[in-house]
Amino acid sequence: MTHYRKSAEALAALTPEEFHVTQNSGTERPGTGQYLGNKEPGIYVDIVSGEPLFASSDKYESGCGWPSFTRPIEPANVNELQDATHGMVRIEVRSVHGDSHLGHVFNDGPRDRGGLRYCINSASLRFVHRDEMEAQGYGDYLDQVEDVT
Repeated sequence: MTHYRKSAEALAALTPEEFHVTQNSGTERPGTGQYLGNKEPGIYVDIVSGEPLFASSDKYESGCGWPSFTRPIEPANVNELQDATHGMVRIEVRSVHGDSHLGHVFNDGPRDRGGLRYCINSASLRFVHRDEMEAQGYGDYLDQVEDVT
């Protein structure tokens, strides 16, 4: 069984923006994230801990300016917490093992896919292409990744 965790080495490897987003609950500017337009098959993992978070098959274009997903690939790796900052009440999404701020979840997603929109910062993610999943230890999730190109 793989153990995912936050480490000093992982934190030291983050760019300033990645650190700001994951460790200080920051937000990247809309439309700027490296994974916003990614249509390759694979999974998205926490950039800090490596825990699996979302699958390309659950990614969709919401028009919000950040990568959007209908559900986590591994719900046990995602915490949802009330966030009352910035004069609004939202549900913050954080990784369980890395305790990284990922983004927020809203109830305005596609109704036919559960109705949720996980609005996630690219800066909190690392993409693992389907062709690399087995070699990087994510082979158990191959059945949840389909060709979306």
